[in-house]
Amino acid sequence: MAGLFFIFGFVTWINGALIPFMKTINELTDAQSYLVASASYISFVVMALPASYIIDKIGYKKGMSLGLIIMAFGALLFIPAANARTYWMFLTAIFIQGIGMTLLQTASNPYITILGPMESAAKRIAIMGIANKVAGALGSFIFATILLSGIGEIKEKLSTVGIEEKEDLLNTMADSVITPYIVMALVLFLLGILIRKAPLPNVEAAPIEEPKEGETSKTSVFQFPHLWLGVLALFLYVGVEVIAGDTIIAYGHSLGLGEQSNSFTTYTLMAMVATYALGVLLIPKYISQSFALKVSAILGILLSFCIVFTTGFTSVLFVAALGVANALVWPAIWPLTLKGLGRFTKTASALLIMAISGGAVLPPLYGALVDHKKEELLATGTNEFGALAEAASFGYWILLPCYLIILYYAFWGHKMGLKKV
Repeated sequence: MAGLFFIFGFVTWINGALIPFMKTINELTDAQSYLVASASYISFVVMALPASYIIDKIGYKKGMSLGLIIMAFGALLFIPAANARTYWMFLTAIFIQGIGMTLLQTASNPYITILGPMESAAKRIAIMGIANKVAGALGSFIFATILLSGIGEIKEKLSTVGIEEKEDLLNTMADSVITPYIVMALVLFLLGILIRKAPLPNVEAAPIEEPKEGETSKTSVFQFPHLWLGVLALFLYVGVEVIAGDTIIAYGHSLGLGEQSNSFTTYTLMAMVATYALGVLLIPKYISQSFALKVSAILGILLSFCIVFTTGFTSVLFVAALGVANALVWPAIWPLTLKGLGRFTKTASALLIMAISGGAVLPPLYGALVDHKKEELLATGTNEFGALAEAASFGYWILLPCYLIILYYAFWGHKMGLKKV
């Protein structure tokens, strides 16, 4: 299971490098470039319930294998997309990879949650998170090195050359994705075959026993307000997590920090790994899952203010520090939301997987805020560089309401509708 979470992380967190890369080769606005994240995460809305049905029919093992092979096909689609340098083809390839990832996530997250006592579920998910984010840091570093090396000089050159030379430069840059995605496709195909051969236990989806407290005689999933608030909290959480990881490279470039910005996503993910490790040690022996969620939300609120009220590399470090605020939110929300759901656990798990679509919605909203603020500043006579830097910082105000809602869920929302009997 940790190996699968490693794969999620590697494929998911390369978006931080892909966003500025796609913006350059396809000549996009900020809002358009963040559709990279949308294409990846919207697949969880489209595929969560179908994925649950597929896993029911073919089992967890074959479902995981199918997911890996679908991801491999998505990786191969990057080849014609690069040759054509067509943005919608890149987005289609990313979306197909997201479909494969949805199959893997739909099987693995509820499995890890209910594998042992619910009180220690956050610890198990934190262990999976370490594998996920270490892979994400590795993937982000590798792809940033391959795709973004020399991007500053290329941008300067693009503004001075003629149309024909400009097209040649952009085509050459686009071709740099072909080799890494061929390698990725081969690895994913191989893993898809190997997992079919691996001696994994044939786990069947068994009905969950009715809890002794919480649920009484509920007849519909709509009768659990704490579930729907949990889905909303998770939706917003995934959005802010993706913003923290996928915008930080572009943010560094907008502040004029040059190629050192290419490693900034790694800072965010390493902050998450360190906090996951802390969660493994502390939960549930020393702190509860709800307490971890409260601290995370409060820290997220404080860091949001720090980002927008500081400048330069200091502000970037506060974006990276969001990794500390975000790390234990996912591990805590899952068990708190699934508590007391009994026979509705499976449907609730699919709804929580669909909430991952927050990563599709919030990053483009951040990009739209940046574009709007930049246009405002340019209209007042601010120079291009200053307008982009100030607008990129302003966009992080989107984090504040998200963390406030997560804070509400941590204190009160996760208990709504649950009564002792």
